[in-house]
Amino acid sequence: MALDPGVLAELESIVGREHVRHREGEVAPYARDATPLFSSPPDAVVFPARTQEVAAVLRLATAHRVPVVPRGAGSNLCAATVPLQGGILLVLTRMDRVLEVSTEELLVRAEPGATTATVAEAAAAKGLLFAPDPGSRTVSTVGGNVATCAGGLRGLKYGVTRNYVLGLEVVLPTGEVIRTGGRLWKDVAGYDLTRLLTGSEGTLGVITEVTLALLPMPSTASTGVAYFSSLAEAGRAVTAILAHGVVPATLEFLDRTCIGAVEDYARLGLRTDAGALLLFGDDGEPDAVERNLTRMGELCADEGALEVTVAKEVAQSEALLAARRCSLPALSRLNTMTVLEDVTVPRPRLAEMVDRIEAVAARHDLLIGTFGHAGDGNLHPTAVIDARDPAAAERTHAAFAEIFAAALELDGTITGEHGVGAAKLPYLRDRLGDDQMALTKRIKAAFDPAGILNPGKVGS
Repeated sequence: MALDPGVLAELESIVGREHVRHREGEVAPYARDATPLFSSPPDAVVFPARTQEVAAVLRLATAHRVPVVPRGAGSNLCAATVPLQGGILLVLTRMDRVLEVSTEELLVRAEPGATTATVAEAAAAKGLLFAPDPGSRTVSTVGGNVATCAGGLRGLKYGVTRNYVLGLEVVLPTGEVIRTGGRLWKDVAGYDLTRLLTGSEGTLGVITEVTLALLPMPSTASTGVAYFSSLAEAGRAVTAILAHGVVPATLEFLDRTCIGAVEDYARLGLRTDAGALLLFGDDGEPDAVERNLTRMGELCADEGALEVTVAKEVAQSEALLAARRCSLPALSRLNTMTVLEDVTVPRPRLAEMVDRIEAVAARHDLLIGTFGHAGDGNLHPTAVIDARDPAAAERTHAAFAEIFAAALELDGTITGEHGVGAAKLPYLRDRLGDDQMALTKRIKAAFDPAGILNPGKVGS
């Protein structure tokens, strides 16, 4: 339904008429994010430029019980930014400044609409590293990264986004502006609201500023690749590497389907006769990196690798990393729709989980390629289907329901880094149980008594 004309007029007075879109053709592109099979248009799209504007919009929405969904670049993969109940889509991309990079305190302050790559580049210009490295880093925003606790290729060695969030400025649904945490690595005063808000997917508050920890930039980095006949062998190599005390900066895998798709797409010279590819890398001091890559290569060979290659130069290393980063676009060329999911299992059960995924794919007559973060047990099974075939979509939903159940059976979880959103909400109770679900709803009600913020998601 359309917004009340009075509400629409107030929105225009808050952010300016040119920053409010409400006509059908204007809001239609914002009906979905990067998640296929989910679509629902907002009644209005609002682009604030300042914290005070966000607060005014939320006060207005709470007063009139209008749903509000915060959004960054829309690269989300769990339908967390789809406005299921219409209302206001609050797009924060105008708030895109990097406010400060402190070399003395090893931190960066930024507005939520700054892209991950922009923040990383601002840090790198001062010789510092912003470690979180999601695959969508060139388009995803740091506000969205915090809201979903994004992971990435460096998660094994460096952790995920929550490990780097020092402080937040957040507007509550009722319009209050709070600052959690700050510029300190140590601060245990009160409840850790910073951690609670990190990963809350825009259901508790709207992030308007982030303070993120930085690290010294490693002096060098390099990458290697090992090919195996099966993912089971690659999984044993992962176990061997970690058991020998090596913690790689990168430890990624592609299955046979992904290897073929990537090679056809990028022509990187990958071995398409292999059943699995393991990408391993490290960063730090040159002698340590060389020693660790050599040792990882040896351990892969000991576990039956068909071939092991270590990059000789930066360009070759970047090409190997590109093989992992382009897995999704490569798979998307195989049909008209890709449905990318993520589940996580304990590392020793990685190969078993892949076997379960392959069995599910065969049972539902689906092409599913699997790639992911071998070092932390995070898999991305990706179904490639014909968007014009409703039966294929139904089989895909059924297949992923079985995949989520299998992950839980193996002591894993239904999402490691993409989030819950609307896509995983039907499976959240299986992961959390009744008591934790009830507590989640009470937390949501404490932050958002009117229930206007991202309804139909976590806590609803």
